[in-house]
Formats: sequence, structure tokens, C-alpha cells
Amino acid sequence: MLDRLLTEQRNPASDGIDAKSTADIVRIIHAEDLHVAEAITPELANIARAVDGIVTRIASGGRLFYIGAGTSGRLGVLDAAECRPTFNVPEELVQGIIAGGERALASATEASEDDPTSGASDLIARGFASGDALVGIAASGRTPYVLGAIAAARAVGALTIGISCTPQSELANQAEIAITPLAGPEIIAGSTRMKAGTATKLVLNMISTATMIRLGYVYGNLMVNVQAKNAKLRERARRILAQAAEVTAEEAVQLLEESQNSVRTAIVMARRGVDRQTALRLLKEAGNRVSAALEIPLDG
Repeated sequence: MLDRLLTEQRNPASDGIDAKSTADIVRIIHAEDLHVAEAITPELANIARAVDGIVTRIASGGRLFYIGAGTSGRLGVLDAAECRPTFNVPEELVQGIIAGGERALASATEASEDDPTSGASDLIARGFASGDALVGIAASGRTPYVLGAIAAARAVGALTIGISCTPQSELANQAEIAITPLAGPEIIAGSTRMKAGTATKLVLNMISTATMIRLGYVYGNLMVNVQAKNAKLRERARRILAQAAEVTAEEAVQLLEESQNSVRTAIVMARRGVDRQTALRLLKEAGNRVSAALEIPLDG
């Protein structure tokens, strides 16, 4: 079975790589990596469908889950973990689950990926429900742990999305939305932490970032939900506010104080010339999207 998988095939471009010079080795790896982004192009429509589905569920109170084993699981946990500091979302809004638990993040525990019931039980243990969305990640598209979780998610009526790097995979066939970037055989046959891992990381970045943009955590191309909790973040918040509201650094500091360190609120206060309470009302009416809040007519 494995010998039929695209990710397990030998790559002609790296034939004899063990006898190459270091310069040639890195050149070959780099040349193959250049193909990864191209492999995602045919999947953009499916990625957009996935984002729209996730946004609909989060807007209705649902959550986003990633689940995988090995490299795939680690990439999912990483993307979930980075959503909170980047967009200041609640910790439970985006969650990553990996076969073998936290221990598997630093140490290989790939044997745990062979049990589909574990995938289902780990998912259900997080309180996964019909209003949530699940992204199953498996480069091979056949990992039992992930397939078990997908089956459990479908059973409760949740949105299921499958990311794999093998054509017509079992995961792609079982998930409601299939995302299948075909990056081709790895430089080292079967080492899916390489091209397949890179393709997966790019897709996950798209999914989480586009989702947060659609949910209003970005204004223009600025992170406007940053929370000024330390010196670096205070400086970032001041700089973002100064750019978004077109005010001086000094005015930005004052606006942050008046808005209780909410960049989104401060932007609306500055651009609409209103106080904090009015800005909060406008943001609530706009679903916390700054662009929309700037367009709502003020009460006469």
C-alpha cells in the first residue's frame, strides 16, 4: 500500500544525493521546495470554501480544531498555538490535537497514529460538537487516528476538512472539503516533514489567517486585535494605531489609554471622532470589523 503513495515515491531529482557536495545537496532541496507553492494553486478554491465554512461556524459560536499525527499533528498544534498571540483570540477558539498528546510534540510517538478510536476519543474529549469545524491533517491521507476523528466529526454533523498530499486519498474522500496539494515525491523518499510538511504549513497559514481576516481581526493589513501586555506589544500597538488612524505617536499613546488599550476601539474613536462607548457600540453593530464600523451612520 505505501509503495503506491505519491509521498513514498523516489524523486529522480535527488537520485544519488548522498554522493553530492553540500552545495549541490542544498541546491537540490531548494529547487524542489520551489515547486511547493505551485502545488497549492489548484487548491485555492477548496481552501476558500474551507475558510468560509469555518468562519460561518465560529461566527455562530463554534470552534476550529486541527488533528493529526507526527509532523502533521505538530504543524496543526503550532498553527493553533500561534493564533492566540497573533490575533488575541480565546485559547479554546482554535485548538490543535496530536496523536500521543503533548509528549508527541517533542518526541516521536508515531505508533499512536494507528488507532482510529483514539482520534475519535481525543476529539470528543475536547467537547467537540456539531457547530465546530475539524481540519484533519495527514500527508498520506490514510492515517487511522485522523480518519477516526473525521468519522466522529461527521457523525455529529460538524464541518470536516481534510488536508493530504496524495491524490484520491481516503481522507480526501471522507472529508466534506478536501485540500490536496500535490508537492510530489520527497527529496528523501517518504520524509513528509519536507515538501509535504511545507505545503501543509502554507495551507494552514492560509486557513487561519484568512479566517481571522474574515472575522474582523485585521484592518487593512494590520493586526488590530493585538493586546499591549508587554513593552514590545505596547510599541506594536502604538505603531499600528498611528498607521491605521493616521495620528502621531503621541496621539496614539493617548488614544490607547482612553480606549483601555484596545487598538480596534482606538481606531474607531480616532477616525469617527467619538468616545470609547460609542466606538464600542459601532464595533458591536459591525461584528467587531473595523472597516464596517467606520461606515455605520452615527445617530443624529
